[in-house]
Amino acid sequence: MKRTLILAAAMTMATAASSFAAEPIVGNWKTASGETAAIASCGGSYCITLKTGKHAGKRIGSMSGSGESYSGEITDPANDKTYSGNASISGASLKMQGCVLKILCKSQTWTRM
Repeated sequence: MKRTLILAAAMTMATAASSFAAEPIVGNWKTASGETAAIASCGGSYCITLKTGKHAGKRIGSMSGSGESYSGEITDPANDKTYSGNASISGASLKMQGCVLKILCKSQTWTRM
């Protein structure tokens, strides 16, 4: 009886811990140009900030969503133009896409660090 109770408590704690796990998008990513971008939770969405390179410290986007699919805005730090964007995660890869009028799109793949 005691062993069953301990096992049940351990399973309950493991389930609770997994519900508090960070979203897959959270973390440090190597961009297509070789810089490091950090994605962190901020105000109900996920903020993207460059950590290295010429534009280090600059916030370049905000995404919302969960699991493998996110949407929001992404800014090209070289020209300060902001695009509607989306992101999808597959394993250790993050495919970022920015579009103008939803027809002119560019994408790049980032790698988890």
